[in-house]
Amino acid sequence: MRMYDIIMKKRNGGKLTAAEIQYFIDGYTREEIPDYQVSALMMAVYFRGMDEEETLALTMAMAHSGDMLDLSAIQGVKVDKHSTGGVGDKTSLALAPMAAACGIRIAKMSGRGLGHTGGTIDKLESFAGFSTGISREHFIRQVNRIGISIMGQTADLAPADKKLYALRDVTATVDNMSLIASSIMSKKLAAGADAIVLDVKTGSGAFMKTLEDSLALAREMVRIGNGAGRHTVAVVSDMDQPLGRAVGNALEVKEAIDTLRGQGPADFVELCMTLGSQMLIAGGRAREEEQARDMLQKAITSGAALEKLAEFIEAQGGDPAAVHDTGLLPRASHVEPIPANTEGYIQNIRCDEIGICSLLLGGGRETKESEIDLSVGLVLSAKAGDYVKAGDPLAYIHYNDPEKAAAAKERFYRAYTLGREKPQVPALIHRILKQA
Repeated sequence: MRMYDIIMKKRNGGKLTAAEIQYFIDGYTREEIPDYQVSALMMAVYFRGMDEEETLALTMAMAHSGDMLDLSAIQGVKVDKHSTGGVGDKTSLALAPMAAACGIRIAKMSGRGLGHTGGTIDKLESFAGFSTGISREHFIRQVNRIGISIMGQTADLAPADKKLYALRDVTATVDNMSLIASSIMSKKLAAGADAIVLDVKTGSGAFMKTLEDSLALAREMVRIGNGAGRHTVAVVSDMDQPLGRAVGNALEVKEAIDTLRGQGPADFVELCMTLGSQMLIAGGRAREEEQARDMLQKAITSGAALEKLAEFIEAQGGDPAAVHDTGLLPRASHVEPIPANTEGYIQNIRCDEIGICSLLLGGGRETKESEIDLSVGLVLSAKAGDYVKAGDPLAYIHYNDPEKAAAAKERFYRAYTLGREKPQVPALIHRILKQA
């Protein structure tokens, strides 16, 4: 078998076999096949596409290129949730303890953020002492004991995907549906969960800007997951404005805690309920959505979900007191309102601009080496469809550096569009896909 022949076959519109895909993934992972040949193949795939069988074969080859996390020692059905990312997306912080309080086993691997805000691990480090640097043995014991654990992603998890993504990033071959879906799902399959619930974002703050593309990605990932023998569901949710009101690491943690106290923003609560109900059904804890929602609501009302978060934080070295007293979380030295310059209905909020504001304040990473300021960010006072008068606060900015705050404020006004007519705000949940 030769890489030259594989490249030519795909260039000419042929279908690659599972053996051919395995050959190039194995060779590239072992650095036996050069970048220039894999670049040529990726460009051929970009233009010629891959069918369902090719996409599944690519996903499985990448998943098996490193460690496959064995979670068989964990009792019960293991359910993972994955989001394609967005502004203000702190869903795992509230959803994981909600689901765990209902009996779902949450054995999750997460990463750090690169971009406008931190990742799940960065946000969790708002709790003093919290660590995701735990052994696999600790990870498994903890899930069996309390039902939830989150550890840092290992470099040995789907290493082929890491190499391939870095190459695609510099060869203009990122935005191909099969390549995107296989990249995401290879890591999910390697992480060992029995069932996967996907939160596929759509809109200005999402990777996929159009509903059509988001639905296509969701279908592709559901096909892959089910084809690999994992119960897979995709929820397509709106990201045309920030999720909830808080954007910034510790601020998002506080909002997640408020949600577990029954005081969360309506859109964030709805998303947690929708995703959580699918997790409970996938994990065999509920038969249908109404029953699942009732269980999740009881977990909040009874305080069980909040206590589960505290138990989880303590188990991984963090200070659980901050769960009950959010004043112990990192706090910025300055908080100021950002006033509206005019009056009218908020037509839309550009998520990407709000994300850049958080980055400018120090709430995200421009490079992997950047240090995050966990205390800074924005809390929105008004969202799409709300009416504001001139001088009313659009948001409150939390900052430590006045120069950074000035730059963020200037950028902030680009995010908001006001008008005389009340807009039609898009539905939060666009579609739930269970069968591709």
